Amino acid sequence: MSKVSYYTAEGLKKLKDELDQLKSIERPKASQAIADARDKGDLSENAEYDAAKEAQGLLELRIAKMEELYANARLIDESQLDVSKVLVLSNVKIKNQANGMEMKYTLVAESEANLKEGKISVTSPIGKGLLGKSVGEIAEINVPNGILKFEIVEISRD
Repeated sequence: MSKVSYYTAEGLKKLKDELDQLKSIERPKASQAIADARDKGDLSENAEYDAAKEAQGLLELRIAKMEELYANARLIDESQLDVSKVLVLSNVKIKNQANGMEMKYTLVAESEANLKEGKISVTSPIGKGLLGKSVGEIAEINVPNGILKFEIVEISRD
């Protein structure tokens, strides 16, 4: 059974573009590399041919995995999101109870997570701990070095 993944419009487009790139550009390149290696003579002692075949196999495996991902991808309708609770695509401002530091994150699907952009995965420990919480609630999150407590300060969809 395949796992359904939820994407923003931007994330789904990125996935589709990468899949198209692999199929229309990388696949023909791999086929050409095999053809070039085959033209060099005896295949039984041709390491270049073996390497090209292996690279093609890995590429096809990657394409198959991405096609499965794309087939099970669902677009999140941002207009239907409830801002009273932390959900996927929520922008949430949290305050660390230990040091008073405030942080702002957007909860996204695992494939779109990027900490530098402030996007954390809903499957990460912090993401899981924040899901379903409302403004004013305290999220207690188990991390390897103990329990972190974050107060939900604000939830938005901007």
